[in-house]
Parts: sequence; C-alpha cells; structure tokens
Amino acid sequence: MTTGMNDGRQAETERRRTRVRAAILAARNEGTPLTAAAIARTARVDRTFLYRHRELLDILHTVAREPAPPSGSTTAATHASLQADLANAGARSARLAVRVHQLEERLSRALGEEIWNSSGLRAPGDVAELTRRITHLEQANVELGRMLEERQSELDAARAANRDLTRALNQRE
Repeated sequence: MTTGMNDGRQAETERRRTRVRAAILAARNEGTPLTAAAIARTARVDRTFLYRHRELLDILHTVAREPAPPSGSTTAATHASLQADLANAGARSARLAVRVHQLEERLSRALGEEIWNSSGLRAPGDVAELTRRITHLEQANVELGRMLEERQSELDAARAANRDLTRALNQRE
C-alpha cells in the first residue's frame, strides 16, 4: 500500500514538473515574465515546488537569460535563412567599409587643405588677378624701356649737336 502511495505521489510530481516545463516554454514564447511566481501560478503549483526541485529553477533561469524569440513568430529560422541573413550582413558590412573609406579620404583631404591654408604656404586665392597684374607690369616695363632708349638716343643726339656747336664757336674766335 505504501508503494502505491509513493507511485501516485511520484506521478503527481512528474505531472507538476511537466506543467512547470510547459509553463516556462509558453511564457518564453508569449513573452510573459519568466519569474518563479508567474511560472508557479501558470503551472498551478506552489512556488516552493520550484525551489524544492532545483533543476526546474535552473531551467527557468536558463530560459530567462536566453534572448526572446521574435514576437509573432513561432517558426524556427532555417539554416538557409540564417545563411541568407549572414550573406546580407556581410554585403552590408562591405558597403559600409567602402563608405567609411570614402569618408576618411574626404576628411583627410579637407583637413590637409585646412592645414595647408593655415600654414601660409599656399598660393593666394587671387592668383589669376596677380598673373594679370604681372603681365600688365611687364608690358609697362617694356614700354618704359623703349621710351628710355628713345630719350637716350635724343640725349646722345643733343650732346653731339652741343659739341658741334661748341666746337664751331671755339673755332671762330
């Protein structure tokens, strides 16, 4: 008779364990809280039942630490879908790496130009205006050189005439 009672108690304990496991899985899938009190209430057992059966409490804590499945999704991800997700993530990573490289290049050029400008070593911004001014001054210089040659030849002619007149005056006396 004692064996029958023990068997009945063990069977009831096993049914409670099954209800607790089912409650843990249901709570995980539904996104409801995974606490000892909530699971005990759902499984219709006393909370101390979970503490007396450490393996059930360990299962509860393990499931609570796992990430929750996506809401509204009860199907597991297939190997092919995970590979597709991985390929998409790899392609996105490659695109982002190219974009980062482009942005680094632009930043490098901008910073280099800023440093070059602030150093005072770069050519002035109005190079075209300065080039026009230099050309104008060179033309004026050529014109002034031509005028100087004309004045020099006139001066030489005036000196020669002056010498001739002075010689002519000196010979009359």
